[in-house]
Amino acid sequence: MVVSLPTVPLLSDRPPRGPWVYARQVGRPEHPVDAGALVEVVDDQDRFIGHAHYNPASDIRLRMLWQGKRSELAHPRGFLERRLAVADRLRRKVLRLERTTDAYRVVHAEGDGLSGLIVDRLGDVLVCEHHALGFWHWRADLTEVLQTLYEGATIVHRMPDRAARREGLERVPAPEVIGHLPDEARVHEHGLTFAVRPRDGHKTGFFCDQRDARLRLRDLAAGRRVADLCCNGGGFALNAAAGGARSIEAVDLDETVLDDAARSAELSASAFTGASPQFVHADAFDWLRGTRGGYGLVILDPPKWALGKQEVEAASRRYVDLNALGIAAAGKDGLVATYSCSGAVDLPTFLGFVFAAARRAERRIQLLETSGAGADHPQDPDFARSRYLKGALLRVE
Repeated sequence: MVVSLPTVPLLSDRPPRGPWVYARQVGRPEHPVDAGALVEVVDDQDRFIGHAHYNPASDIRLRMLWQGKRSELAHPRGFLERRLAVADRLRRKVLRLERTTDAYRVVHAEGDGLSGLIVDRLGDVLVCEHHALGFWHWRADLTEVLQTLYEGATIVHRMPDRAARREGLERVPAPEVIGHLPDEARVHEHGLTFAVRPRDGHKTGFFCDQRDARLRLRDLAAGRRVADLCCNGGGFALNAAAGGARSIEAVDLDETVLDDAARSAELSASAFTGASPQFVHADAFDWLRGTRGGYGLVILDPPKWALGKQEVEAASRRYVDLNALGIAAAGKDGLVATYSCSGAVDLPTFLGFVFAAARRAERRIQLLETSGAGADHPQDPDFARSRYLKGALLRVE
């Protein structure tokens, strides 16, 4: 059925750069528009620009879905089918990810032209993480289309607390599960098995974005003492064990993720060629201050400390502190792999934090390489934040 859509005007004649259009750039619709509604966007001369999800309660007033032919969203369900099929082909036919894993990002929000929607495949479960009310309203159609692409998959719909507040909801919607969700879901990656929590784990339940980095550090771990800080579900620690590390101490303050990591180590033990990880319940800062150091590989992968630009300054102090302690803990010719998943912190800024930390630690470092999320996390060229993850590999003299 062709839908008749409300119209929302921009305050200029310039099409938006990127998918986010802020409240200050948007005029008042002629008639009230429901939060999360699909709308047609026009410029200040009433010329058609494209389609978007509209939310008068959010500072991200419009999330652009399409700029081009007016007919593209005449049938929203058909639009979803086309966009999800394009995203699926990238992962399964172009990148051929299923050769090495059954855990990958199926939809990377703005990077796949679906602003506000993340879909991760975790084995037989697809987790939809909603950051926009518009896609939350479309979850029934999303479920049907995804189950067409992934026959028999269980679908989980989740909305993070922060997203719910930003979208103007008084309460965070409870997760919805369509299909059978086992008490212990498992995913496989490069010969390792991980126990995951698709319903209530961090983010979608597994960090698919660090897959390439985990394999890279596996190659570097042989014979080294490894310290994995903010280890979460043990992804780096298990890869270090598979790579032949001499010893591995994996530290996190969250007891639940440590339980998951220990279970994953049990499931993956046959793939270990080195020491099994020792999981430690502790604050990463306190643990690093108390260690004697001398590690051959230090991994620093903290949570998102800068949720927006206004938080970058406060986050900078934590990044510098953690990296100074991590660099100090490395032995002679040790390696430090350090990461930030804060989209508001770009790579040059993050490297500035790391270099300042080396000066504080009074250690000479060499930058060996930088990294980002895997190719299943594509970047929209007009939206730099879609390339949110950045990492640096250092050698410490």
